[in-house]
Amino acid sequence: MSESNLAALSDGLEGQVSGARVIAQALKTQDVNYMFGIVGIPVTEIALAAQEVGIRYIGMRNEQAACYAASAVGYLTGRPGVCLVVSGPGLVHSLGGMANANMNCWPLIVIGGSSERSQETMGAFQEFPQVEACRLYSKFSARPSSIEAIPSIIEKAVRSSIYGRPGACYVDIPADFVSLQVNVSSVKYVECCMPPPISMAETSAVRMAASVIRNAKQPLVIIGKGAAYAHAEESIRKLVEQCKLPFLPTPMGKGVIRDNHPNCVAAARSRALQFADVIVLLGARLNWILHFGLPPRYQPDVKFIQVDICAEELGNNVRPAVTLLGDVNAVTKQLLEQFDKTPWQYPPESEWWKVLREKMKSNEALSKELASKKSLPMNYYTVFYHVQEQLPRDCFVVSEGANTMDIGRTVLQNYLPRHRLDAGTFGTMGVGLGFAIAAAIVAKDRNPGQRVICVEGDSAFGFSGMEVETICRYNLPIVLLVVNNNGIYQGFDTDSWKEMLKFGDATTVAGVLSAWFLFIQPSLIGTSMSSL
Repeated sequence: MSESNLAALSDGLEGQVSGARVIAQALKTQDVNYMFGIVGIPVTEIALAAQEVGIRYIGMRNEQAACYAASAVGYLTGRPGVCLVVSGPGLVHSLGGMANANMNCWPLIVIGGSSERSQETMGAFQEFPQVEACRLYSKFSARPSSIEAIPSIIEKAVRSSIYGRPGACYVDIPADFVSLQVNVSSVKYVECCMPPPISMAETSAVRMAASVIRNAKQPLVIIGKGAAYAHAEESIRKLVEQCKLPFLPTPMGKGVIRDNHPNCVAAARSRALQFADVIVLLGARLNWILHFGLPPRYQPDVKFIQVDICAEELGNNVRPAVTLLGDVNAVTKQLLEQFDKTPWQYPPESEWWKVLREKMKSNEALSKELASKKSLPMNYYTVFYHVQEQLPRDCFVVSEGANTMDIGRTVLQNYLPRHRLDAGTFGTMGVGLGFAIAAAIVAKDRNPGQRVICVEGDSAFGFSGMEVETICRYNLPIVLLVVNNNGIYQGFDTDSWKEMLKFGDATTVAGVLSAWFLFIQPSLIGTSMSSL
């Protein structure tokens, strides 16, 4: 480690350094720049030390929201955000965020304070088996054996979080480590880990995949959030445009290629999935979001070409025609090389394109009809139509809820990759405000002036609503829109709602809040969002 870094580690006692400062400098060395959390015993000094070395600390109102924010930073920047939590209950609160990061394959580091080593098994304050508890929700979970070993453990945690399939990692810090002083020369300093290795698929498999695509009668490309994380937007756009292929983004694959691209068939999603005979999966998994790749949502004999960075994912639920193990961006470039050597285009005037365009046209007409209705309360399409008219093309769209998220996905457009954040693979309620805070923090640093709109269902908003205070405290450029349908079950028709009331009491809705959101006029949406 350089002399300047050694000097920075000094706590004022010559040749001495505290555990808190070692942690902070180790994180900074690993190019970690954002930390979210709630300070308290025993981690307050870690947050202070992190700020001293240039890591940005954002104080949140709940550890779960802090963990969601830190994981979103990992997705947006490619380097893990840190969630700093106190021991016991604080760590338990963060487990939901860790599980969500693992399911979404986003890099995240959770650092948790724990009881002093000398008090273990004695019933110490907030004592809890934290390392063991986190192993189920993370790729790596460990406690350093000493302060001197902290940099090595943090390097391994960061490396594990970004290598292979990204995910969450946990580092446990005993309370007595935080303020304990050790000799600077005894600390085992470690350089920043190397960038994740980029793997490519076998050439023979790539040739086979290109052959399957060439022989497709009704091809379809599905773009997942793995493609967004891999920054594969340029290579995928070239593949789609060069070969004239229809494509369908998954919810967080939106924006890898702009939603209004002529080859986007999102408006005919069900038809495209059901009748495609060859499907190229680019960073998308055949889980519940894509109906597991099984009939009746798909043809029984559909051929899947599966591109994924994780070998264990290949062949899940269906037997692919071709598997391409590797980085999505690198593998897409390999496919492009095949089509550069022997040019091929799918006929734009084919019957398949005709079927898809007709279905898109009819579905878009139906959406416009619903959006044009003047009745109050407004329906979802009316709300989102007016919101869409106000959105800058470069804004982040954060969306969560039930109908709010599902219908909003079809109306609110994305034009840039990694600019949509939603409930994701885990279908998690409560992520919205944490995600919005992360997006706004990153935008402030990288693209000042860029805005964030967070569209929440009224039920989803309740999970993390107190983070509005965090947004105000940091003066973040976020517009928060709550779509209030008087509770999650009020989406039913009147007769169904009355039938449900027979089985229990309805909760009372606060009159003022209900009146404002329920009866807002369409014309007021633009006024309310004018700050965008």
